[in-house]
Amino acid sequence: MLQEVINDKIVSTGNPEIDKKIGGGIPIGTLTLVEGDSDAGKSVLTQQMAWGALSQGKRVTVYTTENTTRSLLRQMESIGLDVSDYFIMSRLKIFALPVRGIQAHEVFERLLNHVESHETDIIIIDSLTPFVSHGDTQEVLRFMTEIKAECDSGKSIIAVVHANVVDEGTMVRLRSTSDAHLRLRLEEAGDKLIKMLEVAKVRGAAKSTGNIIGFNVEPGIGMRMIAVAKAKA
Repeated sequence: MLQEVINDKIVSTGNPEIDKKIGGGIPIGTLTLVEGDSDAGKSVLTQQMAWGALSQGKRVTVYTTENTTRSLLRQMESIGLDVSDYFIMSRLKIFALPVRGIQAHEVFERLLNHVESHETDIIIIDSLTPFVSHGDTQEVLRFMTEIKAECDSGKSIIAVVHANVVDEGTMVRLRSTSDAHLRLRLEEAGDKLIKMLEVAKVRGAAKSTGNIIGFNVEPGIGMRMIAVAKAKA
């Protein structure tokens, strides 16, 4: 019974190893910042989180600048996360964000209005990079503050940002605004590049955080954990 209560208060990734490393899961009503380098696994991580939430019976909405609806569904299926049934049942909804011919503040306004009026449990924005990198810092922070207010209604929001194209001052303030901060990077391990996930903070986590996770992404399998010591050996 206790486990059911805990599970009802967190967003699981659907992967017990990852959940353990992030303190049991992301608490419901949390604004999570997923930050990282190109090809470090940001989208794969958020897709894993979407899968976990859907498996919990939650409704998930994805706003994407990286994919079309079809390509996102295919991409998830290719790493063992087939969500087509959830999409057909409208438990998963996917919306493409325009990245050309529109100002950042217009995107922020439209996105905020849609989030406020849309019935869902988990919101993933992959990614905010095109707008954060070209938008006014105050506009970006205002948007993050306003969208964070939606978490008070029980929605959990996951925002992805490619840190290398955003100035450090803005990134520092984005990190402080967020309730949870997951940082991804690539590290050399011999002649290979290993994806590393650092759990910088998760406010309200059921267990301790601060862990670093090494992983690879394998076709048909998805995220495969690697012991950090082994990855660096």
